[in-house]
Amino acid sequence: MAVDEVDGTLAAMGPRLRATREQRGATLAGISSATGISPSTLSRIETGRRKPTLEVVLRLVKEYGVSLDELAGTAPVPAAEPRTSAPLSFGDSKVVLPLTRYVGGLHAHKHVLPAVEGPPARPRQVSHEGYEWLCVLYGRLRLALGDQDLVLAAGDAAEFDTRIPHAVANAGSDGPVEYLILFGPQGERLRPRTPPAAGRGTGEREAAQ
Repeated sequence: MAVDEVDGTLAAMGPRLRATREQRGATLAGISSATGISPSTLSRIETGRRKPTLEVVLRLVKEYGVSLDELAGTAPVPAAEPRTSAPLSFGDSKVVLPLTRYVGGLHAHKHVLPAVEGPPARPRQVSHEGYEWLCVLYGRLRLALGDQDLVLAAGDAAEFDTRIPHAVANAGSDGPVEYLILFGPQGERLRPRTPPAAGRGTGEREAAQ
């Protein structure tokens, strides 16, 4: 394998490691406690700012129960493997449906939080490298962002730097809440594009002539 291919493989491990951790509902602190790898080192590896050593990779492979081939993206794909959109469930009944293959760039996934019986406590916040955009599809979502507490309803969206401590919870007791998340591990942000106002392009061309 050429040097460039090795570098590319190591760089691609970061997003895969982050996706694997999130699919298991684990935090950087929890993985750090289980593996002895510092949260800052884990964060830098997940965001591509540090290449993982073989020792670190082997510890994470054991903790996550995956193979080296899966992390390196070289695992063979069975012929005619059926595509599945089966959601991932966690101990707190949260469901996450990945919408991308996590090969770099923006990650997209859908979250479903179950209904709660009463007003929830303020959720425990986390912070890490990256940038996040979320949009509520159904229900009411509580977003604890730094010192702020926001309640987002269906159709509401929010975007923020994930270095700001943040957490979410179901804000209502009348049913579950569903929301979409786009996450840029390298701090990527969405780039809105809008068409020019009607007639403006023609006027500009005429003025240029």
